[in-house]
Amino acid sequence: MVLNILDISRSTYYYQKNGRVEEKQVSEGRPAPGYSIKEDGNKISDEQIKEWLLDEIAEDGYSYGYRKLTKQLRRQYSLIINKKKVYRLCKELGILKPQRQKKIAYPRKLARNRVITGSHQFWETDIKYGFIEGEQRFFFILSYIDVYDRSIIDYHIGLSCTGEDAKQTLQRALLKRQQYDSLEKPVIRSDNGSQFISHAFEQGCEGFQVEHERIPPRTPNMNAHIEAFHRILEDDCLSRYQFESYEEAYKTVWDFMKYYNERRMHSSILDLSPMEFYEKNRTEPLKIKEFRV
Repeated sequence: MVLNILDISRSTYYYQKNGRVEEKQVSEGRPAPGYSIKEDGNKISDEQIKEWLLDEIAEDGYSYGYRKLTKQLRRQYSLIINKKKVYRLCKELGILKPQRQKKIAYPRKLARNRVITGSHQFWETDIKYGFIEGEQRFFFILSYIDVYDRSIIDYHIGLSCTGEDAKQTLQRALLKRQQYDSLEKPVIRSDNGSQFISHAFEQGCEGFQVEHERIPPRTPNMNAHIEAFHRILEDDCLSRYQFESYEEAYKTVWDFMKYYNERRMHSSILDLSPMEFYEKNRTEPLKIKEFRV
């Protein structure tokens, strides 16, 4: 038979003849969980790991590749992580060695000492991570705080947080405080998180005509007021609940933000809530200590 001469089995010939050839299905594998685990069992979000990577890069002047960065994460933060994941995170950040020679469009402005004597002069921003037990994933809270009156002017809550989110939240904050068209706008201080070094955020700051400065790596004390707020947020809100869904987490954080701004007393602003202090200070200036940042 012809099939014997061609060395083709009869089943293969009739299977193809009847048009039953199917494309091979390729498995995409399980989705990335979005976090890694420390040796003590605590979960650390990928966004936090990215911040640590950026700190390491800034500290050592781009001297480490992703393999050495993997070892540094294990030593410095007791993180259980492999080099493949570090490579992926470095690639997402654009800090692999082939990308390091790219020209930076927006030069970094280092934070400098300032004396704050009123609202709208100086805002700090940062990101806090919460965890949803019921869905086993992180969510993000990005906030802007006015250092003088302690108000959380605006914030973003989401399952992701990008430079574009930081930019849009800043725009809303400027509009809320009627600073969008003001000649003297507040200075914005942040750490070196990927959202704040992104092209989208820097382009937004330039478009809004606000000065953006960044603190040196491993100096959270230079962003002390937003860090203090995050401690309050953790102690009084996030650590008190085990969220079963993103909707539950969103509602709980929204309620807390309202409570913090409208009712929670602060000793540094005469035992008033941020909103009370801000409104009273607008009509009759209240005497408090000047703030140094």
